Amino acid sequence: MAARVCVLVLVLVAEGAAAAESIGRVLGSIPTPGPCTTGLAWDGRSLWVSDHKTDTLYAVDPASGKVLRTLPSPGYRPAGLAWDGKHLWNADPVERKLYRIDTARGIVDHTVDAPLADPSALGWDGRFLWLASARGQKLQRIDRQDGTNVDDKPAPSRSTDGLAFDGRYLWLTDRVADKLHVLDPERGEVLLSLRAPGPHATGLAFDGKQLWVADYETDRIYRLEAKGDGKPIRVSRRRERVEYTHQLRNFGPDHVPEAHLYLAVPGDDLSQRLREPARFSPAPREVIEDQWGQKVAHFVVKELKAGSAATVTMRARAELFDVLHPVLPHQVKGAVPADARRYLADDSKYLLRDPIIQRAAKEAVGGERNPYWIARRIYRYVHQRMFYKLEGGWNVAPRVLARGNGSCSEYSFVFIALCRASGVPARYVGSLVVRKDAASYDDVFHRWVEIYLPGYGWLPVDPSRGDKTLEASRADAFGRLEPDFLITTRGGGGSRLLTWKYNSDERWSCRGRCQLAVETIAEWEPDR
Repeated sequence: MAARVCVLVLVLVAEGAAAAESIGRVLGSIPTPGPCTTGLAWDGRSLWVSDHKTDTLYAVDPASGKVLRTLPSPGYRPAGLAWDGKHLWNADPVERKLYRIDTARGIVDHTVDAPLADPSALGWDGRFLWLASARGQKLQRIDRQDGTNVDDKPAPSRSTDGLAFDGRYLWLTDRVADKLHVLDPERGEVLLSLRAPGPHATGLAFDGKQLWVADYETDRIYRLEAKGDGKPIRVSRRRERVEYTHQLRNFGPDHVPEAHLYLAVPGDDLSQRLREPARFSPAPREVIEDQWGQKVAHFVVKELKAGSAATVTMRARAELFDVLHPVLPHQVKGAVPADARRYLADDSKYLLRDPIIQRAAKEAVGGERNPYWIARRIYRYVHQRMFYKLEGGWNVAPRVLARGNGSCSEYSFVFIALCRASGVPARYVGSLVVRKDAASYDDVFHRWVEIYLPGYGWLPVDPSRGDKTLEASRADAFGRLEPDFLITTRGGGGSRLLTWKYNSDERWSCRGRCQLAVETIAEWEPDR
């Protein structure tokens, strides 16, 4: 039983105009009528609340939280609730029953054996009941007359305690991850994962406009924005300092008459804000741009003798943001603008006309026309055919796909190639990475993809980080960027300054015989 306490809830701490109508924003709350709330349903006028401590079903005024009516629960462990337009349904995980209740008469008029063990979450999509177990592996869509299984989907996360249908998508509570997941009920794919309004979200209900979420620990029922304006949301932030070093060492025996070093210049972005301009040491000869608009600091080193090294550094102080892009498939519409169409072109790492890429694009996309779903189908296709393996070198997309494994850069090349071959503009992003501890170093770095969706804009997609088993974990890398990255580089393909590298690159000439080694490292510490 949860103690009644006063709790300050922070959900989707958004900034600026994006906060006004952010999906998942808490609009208000009411107290739960009992101490152990498990299920919620909306009957068109009242919220119905199940409580497994009092074995009672409560009809509650959503405006005041006042209890309007009570009914004894049909079983001794009432859990999920759903309203089918005429009747209230109650799932009992201990008795493994689904009870249909005529609330006007206060009687159970039909009982169905649940087709899965521990049926704790219940929802209604207008035609069928949805059922889930808090510890199970499936979501089941069933016939309310006899419990016949109409369809099932893999459970998207380790816990499902509440279900609600908003007329288009299915919402789920995940008390283990403290999240709300938005699921496409036909495809079984999680579209968004939002922070839950409390630490133990259970029941869910949709009242036609807004979402209601019960929390077992705080003993509150929260009213949330269910639609939102689709704008990106900055969820949280961290402050870091980083020193990036690029060193070119000549082991000789002869000397290098001239070497050129190129360091990408980071700037402000939706996911980062520089607290001061990046500082370089020594000062670069010039700051120039490549054909993608990427700013690059150019250094020239003269007469690099055997046994000596040329070292340049970039220091930055930045706020890094956890950014959620709450785009949903039905919001993607319109034409691709001219400035995004250049990210459909071929390049030496993509090889769009290669038969492997052409065949894979057709297999992945099929007859899909929505750019969002084209990208999601490619995302799943890549995950079904590749696994992460850092071997060194960046091979071309067809060879990587045929091999079946790759680094983050190689995942990105494959994903970009398949997107471009399917008509979805795509580009890459390179970064320095905070590796777990705030004070850490990074010598591997990270690259991912951005795709252009008409009517929305550029959306981050991280194919290698999203290659996970659970659907909710996969979805977190499609449209979300965690606060672990300082973006240094954006590019559509090979750069005239950075080639296919990101963060930095070098070029040199030797008079005689030279053996050169390059070391790059980013050192992080909290910026207090």
